[in-house]
Amino acid sequence: MTRWSSERIGDIATYVVALLLFVLFAAPLLWLLSLAIRTPAEIFLGASRFIPEDPTLANFEQILTDRTFGLYLWNGIKLCALGALGALITAIPAAYVFSRRQFRGASILMLGILTVQMVSPLVLLIPLYRYMERLGLLETHAAAAGVYMALGVPLSVWMLKASFDAIPRSLEDAAAIDGCSAPAVLFFVTMPLAAPGMASAFILNMLMGWSQFLVPFILLSQDRLQPISVAIFNFAGSTSASTTQLLAAACVITVLPAIAAFLALQRLIVGAIMAGAVKG
Repeated sequence: MTRWSSERIGDIATYVVALLLFVLFAAPLLWLLSLAIRTPAEIFLGASRFIPEDPTLANFEQILTDRTFGLYLWNGIKLCALGALGALITAIPAAYVFSRRQFRGASILMLGILTVQMVSPLVLLIPLYRYMERLGLLETHAAAAGVYMALGVPLSVWMLKASFDAIPRSLEDAAAIDGCSAPAVLFFVTMPLAAPGMASAFILNMLMGWSQFLVPFILLSQDRLQPISVAIFNFAGSTSASTTQLLAAACVITVLPAIAAFLALQRLIVGAIMAGAVKG
């Protein structure tokens, strides 16, 4: 077999695997969209009517005009934004020290931070519940946002360290010679240059928080405090076939922001991750 033939077969195999993966992940979303644009009568037709005969956007209109849905959506955005912002603020000084200072045990500490990222929140839920109960933070957004923040710090530290590593130290040295203090160098020189990496870390933390379910489900039982992920679960547990199309429309609306954010910023996010892979 010639080299050209081997490369050709490899390309075909790559496309086939990519197509299978696309079908695997796209099929549930397409099915969800199919349900969301159906009339109540067509819901009972199941897979035999994948493309509705009479598609409608009334389900989306009903969901979007529901004030309760807006509250759940706002709760989700609020928790994700607070968690992502907190993780970023916490990670910036840590990542800067790891990037600019040489000290004993730095590599072990970085690996230790990465190890924390691998711990599932499910393992920590009971201790977290007891901890938040003792602090009197149960049924507050501060508790859930704090957990979101803690979960996002390891990833943020690694991504920001890679961003800081890519910035020439000569720029910081020049600012220091001009009289800038160390905090001023960080805020006015390094952070603006690392803005793409910081934005990527913030967006990734937002996406991670948006998909969280167990943490708010355990820590927030009051209906008015729950984010959209928990609210949809509760709605699904009480719904019937006659309201399936509304549930599907709510799910589509919930998924769209995450997909849109990733598609719009995929180059930025992938670039920041690859920078970490090369320089970490």
